[in-house]
Amino acid sequence: MIPKPESLPKINRFKRGKGLVIVNTGNGKGKTTAALGIALRAAGYGLKVLIFQFVKGSWLYGELESLKKLSPQIEIIRAGEGFVGIVDDKLPRAVHEKAAQTALENVSQRVTSGVYDVVILDEILGAIAGNLLKTEEVVMMIKGKPDYLDLVLTGRNAPQEIIDLADTVTEMVEIKHPFQKGIYAKRGIDY
Repeated sequence: MIPKPESLPKINRFKRGKGLVIVNTGNGKGKTTAALGIALRAAGYGLKVLIFQFVKGSWLYGELESLKKLSPQIEIIRAGEGFVGIVDDKLPRAVHEKAAQTALENVSQRVTSGVYDVVILDEILGAIAGNLLKTEEVVMMIKGKPDYLDLVLTGRNAPQEIIDLADTVTEMVEIKHPFQKGIYAKRGIDY
């Protein structure tokens, strides 16, 4: 028998134990999707979740519409100006750098605010790999997080310093992808 949502026990953040640092990295698909699964699970237990998107910009993603329905339990902030140097990016690099730096300052304040139980930093590792952020800045934020807070970082090319700090690291490995057959991203599956 499946319990009704209202019968799920609400979790006291201070009885949850040590907050984890979770890294979803690699060249395969599924990094953000896995993080969103954590957000859904946490919200089901009454935890407050922040999803902070670095880089992704103004593209439309199906999860944005779904997450609106879970507000205020799950809050999402889109802070990037889009992927750097691909497809339709016509912005100067300095605009991307400023957006990433502003985003890091904003999310660093939110991480220590005491408001959230789970914070997802979507594509922050991509922002580091693209030299929009410095690894040391992100490491300082991770080390300064409250003990109870679970922190999820996604993106390709996770730096070794962050892997070393993490409790869980999952590498998504691409074995096969529809793009190799000329099939482009599919609405409802890829975005």
